[in-house]
Amino acid sequence: MLQIRNGPCMPAEPLQFLGAGTTRQSSGKDSPMNRWRTYWIRWFGGWMIVSGMLASTLATSSEIDLAARLKQGGHVLMLRHAHALGFGDPPEFQLDDCATQRNLDASGRAQATAIGEWLHRQGVWETRVYSSQWCRCLETARLLRLGPVTPLPALNSFFERTQDRLSSLVALNAFFARQPADGPLLVMVTHFVNIQAVAGYGVGSGEGVGLQLRAGEAPRVVGRVDFKQ
Repeated sequence: MLQIRNGPCMPAEPLQFLGAGTTRQSSGKDSPMNRWRTYWIRWFGGWMIVSGMLASTLATSSEIDLAARLKQGGHVLMLRHAHALGFGDPPEFQLDDCATQRNLDASGRAQATAIGEWLHRQGVWETRVYSSQWCRCLETARLLRLGPVTPLPALNSFFERTQDRLSSLVALNAFFARQPADGPLLVMVTHFVNIQAVAGYGVGSGEGVGLQLRAGEAPRVVGRVDFKQ
């Protein structure tokens, strides 16, 4: 069963915005462990920045059946890509070369397929699907088998490129604003940092958040999407 439930998870990425033209300095201290430590320290202040920009709020109910929401229209299923071994991407990875990236493993492919099968059982056979340009996201989106997958740069990870965070979130918010508030389900496959920036908390691989589109307003976060076998 797939349900949406309340319950934040502490993020592992800071919500710090860098203005246009700002560059990130690299040093020996810029290690993954140091970044994680910095993320925790900056979390609370950064969360307020994103909350103000996206105006997202959580549902008050403790558990909501997603199947019912899918039938109402005007909702977004924003998924983190399925399981991929490792952390981040190899140095000098290329966006157009999957061999240089961290990709789905066998369990990740099975996970993505299972999510798609669940959606099929709910009567969702074809809908608009958007994905980050990272190969692990594109493969996850395709394995859902919900129709053609459209790459959307606004969903690209900014884990290593923190200077892209603000522009990515602004572009994503503009994309949401163009969507009808009563349209069919919209599926988006992205990364931990993107979901954490929108919802205020992170999710596991193959999990995500449910969003409710609202005319003239930022989408409302209705809760965390947790697929249970």
